[in-house]
Amino acid sequence: MSTRHPQLLTVDELKGLIEDGAVDTVIVAFTDMQGRLQGKRFHGRYFLDVVAEHGTEGCNYLLSVDIDMNTVDGYAMSSWEKGYGDMEFALDFDTIRVLTHLPATAMIQCDLVWLDHRPVVQSPRTILKAQLDKAADAGFVALAGTELEFIVFDTTYEDAWTAGYRDLTPANQYNIDYSILGTSRVEPLLRDIRNHMYAAGMRVESAKGECNLGQHEIGFLYDEALMTADNHSVYKNSAKEIASQHGKSVTFMAKFNEREGSSCHIHLSLRGDDGSMVFWEKEGRSATYDWFIAGVLATMRDFTLMYAPNVNSYKRFQPGSFAPTAIAWGEDNRTCAVRLVGHGASARMENRVPGGDVNPYLALAAMLAGGLHGIENELTLEEPLSGNAYASDKEHVPSTLREARDAWHGSALARELFGEEVVDHYTNMADVELASFDAAVTDWELRRSFERM
Repeated sequence: MSTRHPQLLTVDELKGLIEDGAVDTVIVAFTDMQGRLQGKRFHGRYFLDVVAEHGTEGCNYLLSVDIDMNTVDGYAMSSWEKGYGDMEFALDFDTIRVLTHLPATAMIQCDLVWLDHRPVVQSPRTILKAQLDKAADAGFVALAGTELEFIVFDTTYEDAWTAGYRDLTPANQYNIDYSILGTSRVEPLLRDIRNHMYAAGMRVESAKGECNLGQHEIGFLYDEALMTADNHSVYKNSAKEIASQHGKSVTFMAKFNEREGSSCHIHLSLRGDDGSMVFWEKEGRSATYDWFIAGVLATMRDFTLMYAPNVNSYKRFQPGSFAPTAIAWGEDNRTCAVRLVGHGASARMENRVPGGDVNPYLALAAMLAGGLHGIENELTLEEPLSGNAYASDKEHVPSTLREARDAWHGSALARELFGEEVVDHYTNMADVELASFDAAVTDWELRRSFERM
């Protein structure tokens, strides 16, 4: 079971740092639908005098906008007709951390509640906490780890924008998967990210090169699922900030180009609330483990929107790409959507569907919802797939955002396990993205059509 990282602060420790002048800025942030940190920066003294006790508020449109922060139609919780009122940022004092890559800055993550203190059920963190509560009611604690890949460019974010994100210079010019030489080329940046994230309360494991040009991964030790999602959001935001400080940029796009995409494999296991093993017995996998995996597989197609939330997400799902297409499971089989690894206390499932653009709260919530459904109904686990899942006759994950949107929207099980408000809210998120993409003229169209049609 996880233990609180010693770098995380108590309220009294934060108060002492502010009063000593070591911290003068406190960020209060939540994770939005797109997986971004949103919030406010407070002067340390004002935070102690006001915010620590009374909290703060923000416009409810923050959960009802597109990636460009445009107000869009179709959301029940927020609209012009409803006046775009406020919601409260409810501070979670278990998440206090110092961000050493920023001067004298601490951060606290928060939940979102309405002004009458009802939870904002559409908030990603609230969605995950609802599934964790269901697990707790059944006597389980969920442990998780996320493996988030990214591509590094020797180009600033500003220059990348000006260049239209074309002809950027990757930090490595060839496949550097596991290459020590390849990671040495980028080690000043990778080392900074590792050390600053350790100082921010994360248990850092390692860094390694990946296949695409300039592609890397920094790994962190598993933790309780909510903490893993919190850490993931802070790390993703901080990695961009630290890269910018180095005159570089990083992207977590699922598929930046036609080469290998960036994944976010998610590892998940259950323990008893007394720390006992749930997924393993003396003779091997437990029945509970099998039921859980069966539930994840049974809901995977309906819940793919929670794993792959953007148009670009679906470009990863190509045969022979190490991104899965078949809804199948296997023992240490990287061609399957679900890969089982470890044994005994380390036994866990790996969901290989999510890409680097995933919202960790939503993906973990979907995995838990499906797995707990499998346990409750004692679903039968099919035989493992041996060999190449790409060549199998197994059902496939949706191949487009539109297909995933329709599966999610029409899923009676999604509505049962997540509620009508959540399903309709994230259906509209997909509709907004699809409408924007359908209206765009892409580079592909220009290259094919400008002269020759």
